[in-house]
Amino acid sequence: MSEINWRKSSYSGAGDGNSCIELASIGTTVALRESDDPRTVLTTSPARLGALLQSVKAGALDHLAAVPET
Repeated sequence: MSEINWRKSSYSGAGDGNSCIELASIGTTVALRESDDPRTVLTTSPARLGALLQSVKAGALDHLAAVPET
């Protein structure tokens, strides 16, 4: 198997100390990992990742990050 070419956003800055999500294309699969824990890798299809990104951009998941009122 050839080496996986992980990519991260240019907004993450340079160096290894920046926490970010990294993406790689492996055949027809998209792999995602957190730069702080590169051994844990999630995989999905491009279509499912696209649907997730559309939901995030549309605000459809904002309720998941809401702080409950006390």
